[in-house]
This record gives sequence, C-alpha cells and structure tokens, in this order.
Amino acid sequence: MPTYKAPIRDNLFLLNDVFRIDQHADIPGYSEMTPDIIEATLAEAAKLSEQVLTPLNRIGDEEGCHRHDDGSVTTPKGFKEAFKMFTEGGWMGMSAPAEFGGQELPAVLSGIVSEFLASSNLAFMMFSVLTQGASSALLDHASTEQKKLYLPNMVSGKWTGTMNLTEAHSGTDLGILRTKAKPQSDGSYKISGTKIFISAGEHDMSENIIHLVLARIEGAPAGVHGISLFVVPKFIPNADGSLSGNNNVSCGSIEHKMGIHGNCTCVMNFDDATGWLVGEANHGLNAMFTMMNHARLSVGILGVGLSEVAYQNAAAYAKDRLQGRSLSGVKFPDKIADPIIVHPDVRRSLMSIRAVTEAGRALVVWTGLRHDIALRSQDAKAREAAEDHMGLITPIIKAFNSDFGFENAVMAQQVYGGHGYIADNGMEQFVRDARISQIYEGANGIQALDLASRKLSMNGGRAVKALFSEVDVYLKTQPDQDGMAVYIKPVREALSRLQQATIWIAKHSAENHDEIGAASYDYLRLFGLTAYGYMWCRMVEAARRARPAANGDMAQFLDAKLTTARFFVQRILPETAALLTRIEAGAASMMELPVEAF
Repeated sequence: MPTYKAPIRDNLFLLNDVFRIDQHADIPGYSEMTPDIIEATLAEAAKLSEQVLTPLNRIGDEEGCHRHDDGSVTTPKGFKEAFKMFTEGGWMGMSAPAEFGGQELPAVLSGIVSEFLASSNLAFMMFSVLTQGASSALLDHASTEQKKLYLPNMVSGKWTGTMNLTEAHSGTDLGILRTKAKPQSDGSYKISGTKIFISAGEHDMSENIIHLVLARIEGAPAGVHGISLFVVPKFIPNADGSLSGNNNVSCGSIEHKMGIHGNCTCVMNFDDATGWLVGEANHGLNAMFTMMNHARLSVGILGVGLSEVAYQNAAAYAKDRLQGRSLSGVKFPDKIADPIIVHPDVRRSLMSIRAVTEAGRALVVWTGLRHDIALRSQDAKAREAAEDHMGLITPIIKAFNSDFGFENAVMAQQVYGGHGYIADNGMEQFVRDARISQIYEGANGIQALDLASRKLSMNGGRAVKALFSEVDVYLKTQPDQDGMAVYIKPVREALSRLQQATIWIAKHSAENHDEIGAASYDYLRLFGLTAYGYMWCRMVEAARRARPAANGDMAQFLDAKLTTARFFVQRILPETAALLTRIEAGAASMMELPVEAF
C-alpha cells in the first residue's frame, strides 16, 4: 500500500526563501502570516492528508460510489466521516471571506493544501475543489441575496457545489448546448436538460448540493452569446436556509471510469427544476469561467500532487528493491544484489520526476502569490499585472503540470517493473487517476490553443511582454560566475527560443490560421519548460543564499536542490530546442494528408 509524507519543508522553502512571503505584508491578510502560523497550518493539513485521507485512497478506488434505485448515491466507506473532519476543521473555507464564515487565509496557502489533498486522495479532493470553485463564481457574480443564502453553507461545507457544462453532444463547444431555461412569473426559471461528466453531482456527504448550470433562455441568441448561468439547488432553500422539497434534480447514472472511482461522476437530469439566474442573462460564460479558471488551477495542482506521491513511493521502492549490481562496481557487498537505485536508468526516472515536480510546485506557489495580489491588493496597477499573469499562466499550469503529472506517474510505475502493474502497490491507481487531469476542465490541446491564439494577444500582448521582461531582467542581474552560470545560460537560451517561437506564431498564423493550431501544443510545452527553468533559477538563488549557514538535514536539502536544478537544465531543458524546430516546421505535413487517407 502506498505511503505519503506531505512536503512541508519544500513549501516553506518556497514561501520563506524563494518568494519571500514576508515582503508581501502590504497584501491584506499577509501581515498575520508569521512563519509559525504558516508552518502550523501546513502541519495540520499534512496530518489530515497523511493519517485520514491516504488510507482511504485505495478503499475509494476499490469500492467506488454506488447509485441506488431512488437515484441517491453513497460514497465509499470512510469518505463521509473524513469529509466531516475536513469541514469541521475549516478547510473548505480557509481562503473564503470572513463575512461568509471563511478564514480569509491567503490563496497561496489553500493551493498548497490542495496539493496535499491531491497526493493523499484525489477523488476526495474533488468534492472540495468543486465546492470552492462554485463558491468563487457566486462570490464574483451572484446577487447580494444569493450570496447571503448560499455562501455561508457552502463555505462551511454544509452544502457542496458542482459545475454543469458538458452535454453528450457538446464538449468544448458550449455554443451548441441544449439545456433550456423557461422564465417564470416569480423571476425564477424552469431548467430542463441533461448534463454529463458532473463530478460530485450526487452524494451523501452534504445536506444540499448547489448546481451551477449553463442553459439557454427561451428566445436567446444561438451560440455562446446566448448562454446564461443558473443556480439550481438539489433542495430549494427557504429564506432562513432551511430546506424544502426535492427540486426535480436527479442523478440518472454514474459514469464507469478509468480512475477517480471515489468521486461520483454523474449524469444529471434537470426536469423543470427551479433555478435562478446568476449575473446577467446571456453572459453565463463570463460567470462560469470564474469557476473554470479556479478548477483549471486546481487541476495543475493535482498534477503536482500525484507526481509527488508517485515519486515518494517509487524512490522508496528503488532504495529497497534488490536487483543486479551497479555498472560501476558493487555498492552493497553485504547484500545479494544492489538496490535498483544505483542504476542510471532508474536514477533518470526519479530525477526527471523530481525535477519537474519541484519546478511545477514553485510555479503554483508563485502564481498563488499573484492570485492573492489580484484579489486583495489596494494597488490598481499591481492588481492589473497580477490578473494579466493569472490569465497567461493558468493554461500553462493546467496543461503542462497535468501532462507531467501523468508522465511522472507512468515513470514512477516503471520503476516498479512488473510490480507497478499490480494493484496492491498502488502505482497503477496513480496512473489511472492522473489521466483525467489532461482531459477535464478543458482538454490540454484546447488549453494550448487558448494560450497561443488568445492569451498571447490579449491587451496587445501586455501579459506575455511583461513576463518575458521579468525573466530577462532577472537573468541579466544574476552573476555569470560563482556557480550560477551553469543554471542561467540554459534558461537564457530557452527564453530566446520561446521569444523566437512567439514571433514565428504571430507572423505565420496571420497567413494561415492552421499554423497556430499546429504549433500550439509544442508552444505550450516550450513555454512551460522555460517557466520551469525560471523557477529553478529562483530556487537556486535562494538555496545558494541559505547554504553557508545551513548544516545537517537542511544542508542536505539545499544541496539536493542545486543538484536537481542542474539535472533539469542539463537533461530536460534542452528539449526546448527540439520544440522550436517542430514549431518552425509549420503545419504542412500535419494538414496536407486528405481526410480519406486516415
């Protein structure tokens, strides 16, 4: 059975040494975030993840969720009790506004906690992530009365939330959805339609489930400009928060899935269910994107989380499994064979996983800080810059982190050899669970196209210009001697390739729109690797600064950072050269083959 130890020290290093959270005291809520409070918060989250949720992960995978004849759904053994502990501990609303019962802790901390949850039990984590995302959409777009009615119970976890976009005939193309909304004389709407792939759509862990549903009001324009967002509760709440009867919302079935069995992915039927408009009519996508962007960041975080737990178990196995002898001579003569960690190919896998996991975590924490600036800063220019950053980086975090999350789970499974294919060791569950992250909340190909076709050009390219400038200035201010050059030079080369690719796309996509589609996936990966390289430079700088005063375990920790960074820039970052070559090859060989030839 897999084990898990939350990476508290790594996150504290990022917060305190790399990104210097103490220098952000001007952000509301940050001045109270002393090192002791941060460490205590992460320690409590680690305890819940390690001791409560990790033991339930395999149980959830084996038992799954069960739909009964009356349409109700029960979650796996132990989930309901764990959810009660989670909500009573205040974790659901840790970053929510105090006026609705939240703790208003920084979003960067809730992101770290989400990583712990994803590592320990991804299926369980999804119940909270969907609720937090639905709450954020209501917070930004709902009326004052709707906020007062729904948010206190959702922030507490007494009620949970969902996101209802997808229909059987329309996945990414929301403009062709068929769910209808019929206006009523009292200002409500009757919602009719069927949604699929609805995570946590029905379950037994909360008193009520608040569905956010995209639908088209009768007579609304066709396409995405005629879509509205509605809040459709399972049980209609009275003004005092008490619940009345069922709202004609039901789970038609549970999807039989490759992974995340502990989370109930439902087909949801709305049969003249009563709903209320959220925000303006025909502007539903604007409101829903608040929730989707929250979910996309969470998907990127879960990529880091699954990569971390897969690495921990693969590394432990590699140190324990005896197989063959080292190519450079026997390393453990007292044993019948050397542990497989002495073999370069096993090291290649472990170092690859470690290098991208730690960089991905840094990118998430860095962006979490920007998220807090966007939400809380009193400086309008700082908020604008942070919002630009969030818009640009969100598809990269979602797609790049989740791609590597799956790839790393597969590499970790490979370390086990045949034992990785056996369910008892848990690695095959990590592979199955990680796979969905590349698909839901916008498949990664869509994320890449969004980055290359939309995010680069937004506001005249303001966001990408600012990021390139930041990285370029940083690299120029770092010394080319004293050991930094080995890290700085490869990242400078990667940035140059990324800038060259950006110019190439802007030029050639204007002549042929297929060029941007053909280049987009490679471009996102090139962007992600360069961003990871920047994160490693920031970590190296902090590690080198702290190393002279360190000793014991901390010295070993910092030395490992420097070695892992060197592996990244020497063994992984060179892929950027091949990516640029692929981008500049153009779309011809991809698009010229006739349809009938496939």
